[in-house]
Amino acid sequence: MEEFLRVGVITSTHGLRGEVKVFPTTDDVKRFKSLKRAVIDTGAGLLPVEISQVRFFKNLAILKFKDLDSINDVEPYRKRDLLVRREDAVPLGPDEHFIADLIGLSVVTDAGEEFGMVRDILQTGANDVYVIDGRDGKEYLFPSIRECILDVNLEQGQVTVHIMDGLLDL
Repeated sequence: MEEFLRVGVITSTHGLRGEVKVFPTTDDVKRFKSLKRAVIDTGAGLLPVEISQVRFFKNLAILKFKDLDSINDVEPYRKRDLLVRREDAVPLGPDEHFIADLIGLSVVTDAGEEFGMVRDILQTGANDVYVIDGRDGKEYLFPSIRECILDVNLEQGQVTVHIMDGLLDL
């Protein structure tokens, strides 16, 4: 499992006092309100930062980092990922998983047959959709509903699916 999880991308600077605009890659942009520390992936390494101020504008979070007080201090971090340590991430409920943990898991059917690998998770609003690369080279879309996704076992690195009638016909 990944030690760090991406919560946003620094899109640009904001003003002259070292604030940055962050496009959230998390389900809830308001989660930034409670975020006290983060890590910037600088491209050359990881830079831990303390968040001293958070506000919101449209669909973006505007963050101020402690000790980065000018536009020149934050300009190098444009288009860089903003990460949090796993222990600082939002607590998950039962049967919830971070998308980063699902990518790359092997997929088996409820009959025990190897089916493929999880390549991506699409967030559609109604329910997530697992994008699975089948062993036959085709792409399959499985809705994240109990009738299709029977079990996710991170320890075994495996997702068990039920292939509903007509699901593979698309």
